[in-house]
Amino acid sequence: MTTAQTTELDVQPSPLALLLLGREADPKSERGVECPGDLPSPSDPDLVERARAAKEKLGDKVFVLGHHYQRDEVIQFADVTGDSFKLAKDAAARPEAEYIVFCGVHFMAESADILTSDDQKVVLPDLAAGCSMADMATAEQVAECWDVLTEAGIAEQVVPVSYMNSSADIKAFTGRHGGTICTSSNAQRALEWAFAQGEKVLFLPDQHLGRNTAVRDMGLSLEDCVLYNPHKPNGGLTAEQLRDAKMILWRGHCSVHGRFSLESVEDVRARIPGVNVLVHPECRHEVVAAADYVGSTEYIIKALEAAPAGSKWAIGTELNLVRRLANRFAPEGKEIVFLDKTVCFCSTMNRIDLPHLVWTLESLAEGKLVNRIEVDRETEKFAKLALERMLALP
Repeated sequence: MTTAQTTELDVQPSPLALLLLGREADPKSERGVECPGDLPSPSDPDLVERARAAKEKLGDKVFVLGHHYQRDEVIQFADVTGDSFKLAKDAAARPEAEYIVFCGVHFMAESADILTSDDQKVVLPDLAAGCSMADMATAEQVAECWDVLTEAGIAEQVVPVSYMNSSADIKAFTGRHGGTICTSSNAQRALEWAFAQGEKVLFLPDQHLGRNTAVRDMGLSLEDCVLYNPHKPNGGLTAEQLRDAKMILWRGHCSVHGRFSLESVEDVRARIPGVNVLVHPECRHEVVAAADYVGSTEYIIKALEAAPAGSKWAIGTELNLVRRLANRFAPEGKEIVFLDKTVCFCSTMNRIDLPHLVWTLESLAEGKLVNRIEVDRETEKFAKLALERMLALP
């Protein structure tokens, strides 16, 4: 990022800002949160022409999906942009495309493979592009949790609800146990459906989205929620605590959204009088409670589209998107800044860079299938069942 771009977003790199390779840590972040500093300089201009040529050669055989958090040098080659579920649905709506190149992270590519036809091949340009949140819940850990719920005598009362930001294995677990998937846009509807099926919900893997939806949107209390820690015996909870709880939250979080703090909100209000604070529901509960507006990535974009000229906004979500929105709406006189002073990109999302995309497209153009993401049939069957329950939500 250039100095001009940094100033424009009112982002001042601090000694706490991590470098992309993670050589420092921020003690104020949640444990496990990494906050990289600036991105590498833009790729070689020759790569732009190579990507364009390879994509043109492939024609309708390839469909490139770009998640909102991708860097600009990648997003310019996306046929469609959006959040993870929208992109997976867009891919399924293009059956003529033999190759689906997903510029996002691993769980997103898995969802695309689940929803697309057997003839389509989903490709992830860098297999190391994972998701720290999705990695916080493994199939073995969740199976052990279910055993704990069974021993506490409440498993039959519990309906699992898993966030889209989860692995195919977790989605399949959810499908096998009568649960559904949710996005940050329809989490409330998913929870209302779940509570109509059972007395309790096991919410995976993002504790903050589960807590914020239950307490802020549905009127439950913080006392109705307990936090299951997979690294402690019995999740760190007693059988009585599990029996008394309505929301059993998995101890997981987003490494970017978990970075924002109440101090961030208070600081930006002091610096920018009249600012509107708009945050993603993956943020901590105290941040969401202090914000003016809360919503999904798509909600954030639409809110800024509808905002009046001259309005001021501090956005609590991934910096690539915030920077793109700031540039987009600057001509309309809308002032958009990043909520925190510390530069914070999604380090795993940013593994998808132009060199990886060029290698992928050129390989496909030469008839070489690389980095295919393929979910096994048994996992796909139950994961798709959970996704279909979400699609059937009223």
